[in-house]
Amino acid sequence: MELSSGFYGRSNPHMLSTSGGKAMGKLIEATHEPAGVEINMKPVLDIVEDIFERATPAAPGAIKQVDASEPDERALRYSSLEQMMDVLSATINRISCEITYRLSIGEDAHSTTLAVAQIVKGYSWDAKIVLALAAFAMTYGEFLLVVQLYATNPLAKDVALLKQLPEILTRADLLKPKFDTLANLINAMVVVAKCTVEFKGLPSKYIRPEDPELSSANADIPSAVYWTIRSTVICLSQIMGLINMGHEFLSSTTDAWELSSLTHNINSIYNDLVEKLNRCRQRINERKDIEAFETLVRLFDAVHIDNMKILKALIYAKDDQPPLWDGTTKQRVSIELLRRKSVLLLISDLQIPEKELIILEQIYNESRVQPTRIESQYEVIWIPIVDRSSTFDDTMRKQFESLQAMMPWYSVGHPSMIQPAVMRYIKEVWGFNKKPLLVVLDPQGRVVNPNAMPMMFIWGSMAFPFTKLREEALWKEETWRIELLADSIDPSIINWLTDRKFICLYGGEDMNWIRKFTTTAKAVAKTANIELEMLYVGKSNPRERVRRNMTNIELENLSHTLSDISLIWFFWVRLESMWHSRAQHGVTVRNDLIMQEILTMLGFDGSDQGWAVISRGADEMARAKAETFLKSLEEYTAWEAAAAEKGFIPALNDHFRSLRTEHHCNRLTLPGISVAEIGSIKDTVVCVDCGKPMEALLMFRCCTD
Repeated sequence: MELSSGFYGRSNPHMLSTSGGKAMGKLIEATHEPAGVEINMKPVLDIVEDIFERATPAAPGAIKQVDASEPDERALRYSSLEQMMDVLSATINRISCEITYRLSIGEDAHSTTLAVAQIVKGYSWDAKIVLALAAFAMTYGEFLLVVQLYATNPLAKDVALLKQLPEILTRADLLKPKFDTLANLINAMVVVAKCTVEFKGLPSKYIRPEDPELSSANADIPSAVYWTIRSTVICLSQIMGLINMGHEFLSSTTDAWELSSLTHNINSIYNDLVEKLNRCRQRINERKDIEAFETLVRLFDAVHIDNMKILKALIYAKDDQPPLWDGTTKQRVSIELLRRKSVLLLISDLQIPEKELIILEQIYNESRVQPTRIESQYEVIWIPIVDRSSTFDDTMRKQFESLQAMMPWYSVGHPSMIQPAVMRYIKEVWGFNKKPLLVVLDPQGRVVNPNAMPMMFIWGSMAFPFTKLREEALWKEETWRIELLADSIDPSIINWLTDRKFICLYGGEDMNWIRKFTTTAKAVAKTANIELEMLYVGKSNPRERVRRNMTNIELENLSHTLSDISLIWFFWVRLESMWHSRAQHGVTVRNDLIMQEILTMLGFDGSDQGWAVISRGADEMARAKAETFLKSLEEYTAWEAAAAEKGFIPALNDHFRSLRTEHHCNRLTLPGISVAEIGSIKDTVVCVDCGKPMEALLMFRCCTD
């Protein structure tokens, strides 16, 4: 039989252009008369894809190995398809026969494509593509089965003889390039089919046809249907050409160009569709996140008998694995362990300061020493907030695992378990913005404190249950005293207080002043016949200079130093926490002595000078900047009599006041304050020396030596 050039259905270059493709899509749209029957085409497409994968034209007689685990899986698939194929098999056979007949009489590919479109006019867009592919897969699979079994199966050999295939099958070297080119086009058609099936499966709850993302894709799908059906027609013509023309057909370069052009066209269609599909997925995810966020808001507003609903909403358990990592036992554990317990959520990114972790770990471990105490009845979970727009690469994974390994409490098994809606809630409702938070949930899952970090740093586990009421009660018990200022940063302080010794805390970075001050203070203490202990607490951002100072102070036996430089940071962060805590309760410098003293200490740290505070007992304290304190000590003879009469600290305070000048400059760095918050606090911060409102300025600082 002689085949006309129309048999191959070569594409007109104009038809492959964008405008041509759209025009073909319009022709298909004109045939579309959906019957309203919805069919899930994915199982059919799975079988079609399976046929294409297995029908690999290797050397004749080479049987593709089947995985031992496949039979059960395939049996399951076939079972679910049986009923569906009762409905579809007639249509698939009709498409196959229609294409074969029209090609055999020399009809061109375009007309044949439109004839197939008429057969599938009542089906959905995705079904049109899958049914056409199924019709081609049937013929393709039968042909390749004969090719694969030719050398080993007598039945296959007889069929091959009737189809005039023996000559071709002896030239496997010529067969492979032809089928490689066909395979490229087949793969392109399959991914387009998958794309259209996925569009059909998009949840209407989250995306509607009128949405721009889906509307744009729907406008392009008819064109995708046309070119996929047309490609199945061309592919089937290639198989028929092999059967009818044999060896002569293998050498056709024109057909190779035809297949390559179609492959390029189908791939372009796929790239465009998949981009729009991704935009649809993004829109769906956004709407799902909004819904999840609103659900989370309602959940936190509701009343619960325990904390399980809240914790499970915050931490997404995936892969049926226990969602929490126990930092003590180093294994995955169930969230059920936290039922009806007070839970502190440590929220941070992967940049949480190591010194902060060290202090929290120390407080946490101290609370575990006597687990039956009321102060120990809480658990901590680390909630890592990782930007989903960044790839969680190997570097981030190591960073996460390194931080996780430092924590003795619970943490989520992986950052991906914190869903976008939860991250949004944490940022918008709890105000997380890089700086770590400690959100407190009571045994029923209610938020009783949006950030207990200041409480934890001020009072440690004694602040349990970390509620605002508990914070208020603790402040009512406090006065400005050395115990509040220094807490337990050094165990010796408790002993010095018990022995009624004078305690001097001092700071700064100027080593020359430190030498003069400590030497003079010791000399005055000896003259005044008082027992004086001195402790260096450096600067709020302890750098190398402070570390060197600590070494020199120890070597020269000038005073005591803290056992670890991180305790210097902790001394200052406690003061900052006190400011945050008092400010949250509406306390200002104008009406509160403790707030005045906190800001005075923070002001000392903000200056370039050193400073010192001296105390004896709960109600005797004096403090001043470096020059004032040193000058007062050097002038001790001028107020020695007053010290003998009033007491050392009251007389020292009087001398400080006598040295105060009208001209002074105080600087204060309030920690953790954003630019947006400056306006809301500037009227509440006044100078501790003169009582005038302080001017708010924005400062940028690089913390290097």
